[in-house]
Amino acid sequence: MKPSYLPKPLYWLFVLVIFLGSFALRMVDIDDLPLDFHPTRQLFSALKVRGMYYENVPDIPEWQREMAVQQWKTQPTLEPEFIEYMTLIAYVQKGDADLALPRQITAIFWVVSGFFLFLAARRLVSPDGALLTASFYLFLPYTVYASRSFQPDPLMVAFIAAFIWALAGWLDERKWRWVILTGFFGGLAILMKVVAIFFIAGAALVAILQKMSLKKAFNNAQVWGIATLALLPTLAYYINGMALGGSTSGGSDGRFFPELLTSPSFYLRWGLNLDQVIGYLAIALALLGLLLFPKQKKGILIGLWGGYILYGLIFNYHFSTHDYYQMPFLPVAALSLAPLGEMMSGTLRSRLSKGVIPRFIFVSAWILALLGAAWTVRSELRATDYRPLAESYREAGDLLRDQGKTVALSEDYGYRMNYWGWLNVTPWPSAGDLWYQEKRGDPQNFAQSFNKHAKDRSFFLVTDFEEWEVQEELRNYLTQNYPLFAEGNNYLIFDLR
Repeated sequence: MKPSYLPKPLYWLFVLVIFLGSFALRMVDIDDLPLDFHPTRQLFSALKVRGMYYENVPDIPEWQREMAVQQWKTQPTLEPEFIEYMTLIAYVQKGDADLALPRQITAIFWVVSGFFLFLAARRLVSPDGALLTASFYLFLPYTVYASRSFQPDPLMVAFIAAFIWALAGWLDERKWRWVILTGFFGGLAILMKVVAIFFIAGAALVAILQKMSLKKAFNNAQVWGIATLALLPTLAYYINGMALGGSTSGGSDGRFFPELLTSPSFYLRWGLNLDQVIGYLAIALALLGLLLFPKQKKGILIGLWGGYILYGLIFNYHFSTHDYYQMPFLPVAALSLAPLGEMMSGTLRSRLSKGVIPRFIFVSAWILALLGAAWTVRSELRATDYRPLAESYREAGDLLRDQGKTVALSEDYGYRMNYWGWLNVTPWPSAGDLWYQEKRGDPQNFAQSFNKHAKDRSFFLVTDFEEWEVQEELRNYLTQNYPLFAEGNNYLIFDLR
């Protein structure tokens, strides 16, 4: 292993500072409402686990228990409810459905997985390359927001990172303990979300074929061991789901549009999403790092990049419209930067002495960069306080709960009203939903949409004022034909009776 520019005690102290600092950063404003990062997906899980918790918790109104359980059981099962059940345990231990708890859990998983990725970069490149990998993976602003979101994606990414570490160990040592760890972490990643298979299979396949022929790989018991352990949990889960009456759904319907593959706008949106997640400069540096990666160990990285590209082409609709579909690429990009960290370290070792002052400047500059990223994240997290919204949703829910059925132009398909307003609503489609219906061959004009969603409803609730401004036809129709029943901070209610 190549030496670090820093002496060993200082190196490991620096590593400790990076990891502890990254976890502390993720705890900033953690008790705010989980609306800072893809709230639709977070509230989907929040509604589920609240229903699980309220089913047996004492001392709550019976109507809340019934509604919470009903809201839970009407949600589809897209993936194994691993994070939901961990959250349920945390709720029971605390005695409260505190939405900060699942976000703390996913943040812990992410930071721990950063250590696995750090160890992988040390093995594959060098100690100082690993410092850059860990710093990017833990302090990139997007990773902070994503890693504390209540959804299975952070866990999937965490297990992909652990799989990379285990696969690197197996390629070096070829021992059965690495077979078990590689298959175990790969299997957990795929179990969290099936799309992880692109990264697991891609990395394993290319890395193995770099070391041995296809014939030797086919006859290798350890290769079969990794494949079996990686696939068995997911196969068992979905076979069990089908045996119990089809209670599981991969959630992949409507995510592939062949015509997008020949559309320049698809690739433009892909690039824009990548820019939003990691930035064009980091993309360029990651590509450079791919070229500079040690040749004998490049198979893992090539397989990860190949899996990412195939993943994007197959899940092309959501890939170009939902930036969190880029999350599995984060450990890939971070690992790709490791050769640049080693290049910088090598330059310092060859041109500067290993005295106290050069090392002090090196560490100070690195910490300054991390502090800059941390301050950007902290400022963003503190900039918006979502807590007052919960009171608005509760107020609207109290007005409408016993008055009749409600259709709502509300954020996140009405999940906010479900959760904080304790109100079940029929969601009015967003402009994006209407476009999506058109792409799937089911276009509807305004009259058809209104008849479909508002028929036999007593009230029309508006809480999403961005959509209210965009959907001019809806706004004009309601204001010209129906009286305003109530108005408050962040909501309008029209009487459809």
